[in-house]
Amino acid sequence: MSMRDIAIAVTIGVAVLVLLAMLFAWRRRLGRDAAYSAPLGVPEHAEVLSRHEVLYVSTTRHDQPLERLAITPLAYRARGEVTVTDRGAALCLDGAPTVFLAKDKLAGIDRATVTIDRVVEPGGLVRIAWNVDAGTIVDSYLRPTAGAPDTLISELQRLIPAHDTGATS
Repeated sequence: MSMRDIAIAVTIGVAVLVLLAMLFAWRRRLGRDAAYSAPLGVPEHAEVLSRHEVLYVSTTRHDQPLERLAITPLAYRARGEVTVTDRGAALCLDGAPTVFLAKDKLAGIDRATVTIDRVVEPGGLVRIAWNVDAGTIVDSYLRPTAGAPDTLISELQRLIPAHDTGATS
């Protein structure tokens, strides 16, 4: 066996080990995040206000844009559509069931520039902060495919219930 053959065998062996490590790490992440689930289905009689074509990028821990969560069916990037209704926002991703974020689950809407696997122009992503369960807020990132995200952001912000500040007039 020549040195060249040994080098090729070592390279293939290292590549297989790296791929196996990636596979086991992803499976461990899926198991870790199995406790969370995205709310599915759109409520009856929800009035559609607008539709926006988007690229779904990721869902991460709140304010930790580089810590991906593998929440089913939001574990993988996909093309899709956000439908803004009077009762919340429906995220329809290609090949996945519709995720519905009801008004009372929404915690915040704003712009973002960075999330796991994606860096865009300043403010080019829409960040939707929502309650995945009673005590956990997560951030889902969308990239509108047509134009700036201003319209989508303002429509989604109107859905967030006003918080009682205790102020009186």
